[in-house]
Amino acid sequence: MIATKRHLEDRIENYEEQTKRLRQTSFRDQNVTIPQGWLDCPRFGQDIGFIIPSKVPLSESYNDCVPSGKRYNFKEWFTSGRTKLGLVIDLTNTTRYYHPNTELRHNGINYVKIRCSGRDSVPDNVSVNTFAYEVNQFENNFSHKYVLVHCTHGHNRTGFMIVHYLMRSRPMMSVTQALKMFSNARPPGIYKPDYIDALYSFYHEVKPESVICPPTPEWKRSEEVKVDDDDDALSYPVVQGNNQEENVKKLSNDDILGDDIPYGQEVCYQKLINDMLNISMQFPGSHPVSLSREALQLLRQRYYYVTWKADGTRYMMLLTRDGCYLVNREFRFRRVQMRFPCKYDPSDYKVHHYTLLDGEMVIDTFEEGGRRCQARRYLVYDLVAINGQSVAERPFSERWNILEREVIRPRNDEKKVMNHWYRYEMEPFGVRIKPFCLLSAVEKIPSLSHETDGLIFQGWDDPYVFGTDHGLLKWKFVETLDFLFDMDKYGRQMLFLQERGKIKLMEGYSVEFRGDGWDNNPASYCGKIVECSWDKEKKVWVSLRIRVDKSKPNGIGTGSSVIKCIKDDITKEVLLEEIKKITRLPMYVDRIRRDTQEAERRKHGNRKG
Repeated sequence: MIATKRHLEDRIENYEEQTKRLRQTSFRDQNVTIPQGWLDCPRFGQDIGFIIPSKVPLSESYNDCVPSGKRYNFKEWFTSGRTKLGLVIDLTNTTRYYHPNTELRHNGINYVKIRCSGRDSVPDNVSVNTFAYEVNQFENNFSHKYVLVHCTHGHNRTGFMIVHYLMRSRPMMSVTQALKMFSNARPPGIYKPDYIDALYSFYHEVKPESVICPPTPEWKRSEEVKVDDDDDALSYPVVQGNNQEENVKKLSNDDILGDDIPYGQEVCYQKLINDMLNISMQFPGSHPVSLSREALQLLRQRYYYVTWKADGTRYMMLLTRDGCYLVNREFRFRRVQMRFPCKYDPSDYKVHHYTLLDGEMVIDTFEEGGRRCQARRYLVYDLVAINGQSVAERPFSERWNILEREVIRPRNDEKKVMNHWYRYEMEPFGVRIKPFCLLSAVEKIPSLSHETDGLIFQGWDDPYVFGTDHGLLKWKFVETLDFLFDMDKYGRQMLFLQERGKIKLMEGYSVEFRGDGWDNNPASYCGKIVECSWDKEKKVWVSLRIRVDKSKPNGIGTGSSVIKCIKDDITKEVLLEEIKKITRLPMYVDRIRRDTQEAERRKHGNRKG
C-alpha cells in the first residue's frame, strides 16, 4: 500500500514536471523573447484617477529568462498588497505574455483584449472607441477598483489610449494638458512623434511649438538587439477625423461617415434616446407625407412655414460629453469628432450632453480660386432634446429658436475667438441651421449650392411627431418610391414595399434601369433598395439610384400616398397658385405681419448688440 502511494506521488510529480516543461516548450515554440527594453523599463506609473499605466506583466513561465529582482507578473501584484484591480486592458498584438484565464479571470479580474499594432501606425479609431467604452463601463460599475492598462512598455499605445479617454471624459481638457497628465504619471510619456501628432489631429487642435516629443528612453535604446516595439505586428490603417482631403476626392451622399462603436454602447444609446423621449421605437425621426390635393387643406387650417427639401442623407445627431454620434435611419450609431459648446457661462463652461438634433447631410459645390470645390455640411432643421430634456412637445417655432440660440450660436461665437486652440475647420463637416421662410416668401427661396428635390412645409405651432407625421408635408419635383428589388427563378422582376414589418410584393409593378451608370444585368441589383420615379406615358417605374443608406423599402402607406400624389399631379405652377390664395386668408395675413415685425425687431436688436 505504501509503495502504491509512493508510486502515485511520483507519477503526480512527474506529470507536474512534464506539464511545466511542455508549457516552457510551448512558449519557446512561439519564439518567446523578452521584449526589447522590458527589463529596465519601469513597471508601472502613478494612478491617473482609477487608471494605472503599466508595461506588460510576464507570466511565471518567463522566470528562467528574467532575473529575480526584475520579475513582474500578476501573481506578484496580488501578493504585494498593491491597488485592487478590477479590469486589465491588454493592448499588445500577441497572446504570448501571460494567460488571462488562469492569471486574471480565475482571480475575479475582468480582462479585455484590444489588439493594437506597435509598428508603423497608431491604434485605429474603432479600437479607441472600444477602449473608451470599456473604461467608461468599468468606471460606472466598479467605482472602488482600478483598471490596469498595458501595451508592451506602457508608454506609446497605453498613453495614446489614456489620453483619448481623458479627452472624452473631461471635454474641456486640451490635448496638451492630457499629454502632460500622462507624462507626469508615466515619465517620459508618449515618445513617438506620430502618436502625438495623431492626437492633435484627431481632436482638431493646433500643436503648440512648446510641445516637444521626448527622446526614446535610455532603457529602450540600450539593448543591442534591434526589435521594434511589438509583437508579431500587423499594421492597421490609420483613420483620422480630418477633412483636409475632402476637396481632393469627389464627395458622395453615399460615403460612410464616422467610426463604428461597440455594440453594447450602441444599445445603451438607443435605450437612452427612447427613455429620454418616453417612446419605444427603432428610428425616432419624424417622416413627412407627400402633399396631395387633400393635404393642401392642412395649409389652410394651420400656420405653415416652408423650406427647401435637400437631396441629401437623413441623420439625427446625438451630442454627448464624450463625442457626437450620427444616427441613421436604421438606428445605427457612428462616432464623429465634433465640438458643441453650451451657451457661454464664464463660471460654468460646458459642452452639450444628450442633445438630439435632426437634420440632413448635404454636399455643397462652389467655386474657389478658379477651381470647383466641395464641402460636406450638416443642415440642422429641428431640435428634439437638449441636455437630457425632451422638447418634442414644444411648438416648432420654440424648438427652432432654442436650436439657434443654444446649439448653433455658441459654436459660431467660439469660432470667432481667434486664439482658441480648437480648429473647427478640421471637423469632418460643417454645421448650419436650416432656415425656414414665411409661406408667402416661397418663391424667394434662394438658389443653393447643393442639390434639392422639392419643398418641406412645417407647421409653425406643431410638436415634434415621432415616425410618420401627417402634418409635415413634402412636395417633390418628381415623386419617388423606394422599392426592394428582386427577381424570381424565371428572371421576372419583383418590386416590394413594406407592410406591418414584412415585405409585400406589388403585383404588376416593374422597373426600367435607364441611362448611363446602370448594369446591363438587373440581377446585380437583387436585394437592394432602388429609388424609382413613375413614367406616366409608359406606365412603368424608372430607377433613379440605389439607396445605400436604407435597408428597407417604403411602407405600403407611403406608397399609397405617393401614388395618390402622382395622380393628383400638383405641378409647381398649381402649388404656387394655391399658396397665393392661402396666404391671403385672414389667419395668414395677420400672423405674417406680426412675424415680419418681430423679425425686424430682432434684426435691429442684433445690430445694436
